[in-house]
Amino acid sequence: MLDLEPSNQCYPVMPNGNIVISVSCRDSFVTECSTPFSLYILVICKIFCFPASEREEKMAEEGQVISCHTVEAWTEEFQKGKDSKKLVVVDFTASWCGPCRFMAPVLAELAKKLPGVIFLKADVDELKDVATEYAVEAMPTFMFLKEGKIVDKIVGAKKDELQQKVTLHAAA
Repeated sequence: MLDLEPSNQCYPVMPNGNIVISVSCRDSFVTECSTPFSLYILVICKIFCFPASEREEKMAEEGQVISCHTVEAWTEEFQKGKDSKKLVVVDFTASWCGPCRFMAPVLAELAKKLPGVIFLKADVDELKDVATEYAVEAMPTFMFLKEGKIVDKIVGAKKDELQQKVTLHAAA
């Protein structure tokens, strides 16, 4: 599978209208190729030319669920939520968890409807220390935080209860 490597700057456009892109495989083989300049390349450029933190910040502004894959990312997003004084809903999940996969689109829809709420996703296998800190014992677990403090919790794939509690705590 090919992966485009993120960059802090956009790729140069050649005088003939071609754009040079770097493509790397998982085995670190890198190749450069010229591709006709098109809308497709513009989309790739917009996605991959921003550092990950800027992409995540933009996603958060647009009412998306922010996935935290490292303790550093978790700490940064947790602090942003704490400082904002907004409701933060954390979905403690696992890639192998069927009920978690069922709830993912529900959470995404809530994020779109409620841009004033911060939605974070933390994989318990990637962030074991964070899951332990919050005493997560089953997935999915949804924690509701305000100013860094737990105000509520739901354990299990309870769609209706999740929607009710997000609405309740977002209004408080």
